[in-house]
Amino acid sequence: MKHLLAIAVALAACASTPQVRLDEAWPAQAPSYVKTTAAWTRDAQLHGDFQEVLDLSAVFESPDWRAAHAERVADLRGLRGDARDQLVAQAKADMAGPYEVALFLTTWDRRENDLDRGKKSVWRVVLVDAQGKEIEPIEIVRDRRPLYTLHAEFPAMNDFATAYVARFPRSEALLGANVRALKLRMSGERGAVELVWAAP
Repeated sequence: MKHLLAIAVALAACASTPQVRLDEAWPAQAPSYVKTTAAWTRDAQLHGDFQEVLDLSAVFESPDWRAAHAERVADLRGLRGDARDQLVAQAKADMAGPYEVALFLTTWDRRENDLDRGKKSVWRVVLVDAQGKEIEPIEIVRDRRPLYTLHAEFPAMNDFATAYVARFPRSEALLGANVRALKLRMSGERGAVELVWAAP
């Protein structure tokens, strides 16, 4: 029952979040980085009997997000002309690699913050496609960049979170013109949370 309640709370929270474009097309013009990052960020909390078990934020690095991020980096570096075009072209080429999701996890018990332990982690993280199929990650690794760098790139990260990058196989078609929703599910013995990105 607690598991179902945790998922229900996460789904209810997602009902008020922005809808996003869930296809593979690169945008004709890069959108605002701040607005795009906010639109692609999802949050969920899991509560136990006496305390919060975890707080999870996730940013799915979609074509819109990658385009906005590339333009942001180019602006910060002051790139113009060919150098700017090359950076954007590289970001576009990176879309051929694994799907990536930035994860920011805070746990009440620090020992449970162990997503980078693979199969030994107390949590199981999967993406769920439009047909309900669970897609396991290729890997989940810690993002060891400085905290101030992560804060600047991902405003959803709090001071107590551990940052991870989860990579999922591109062989599974998670995005497409007819895809209406994409989910990330994290579950363990203590319960489960589910984050949803929905198309208009």
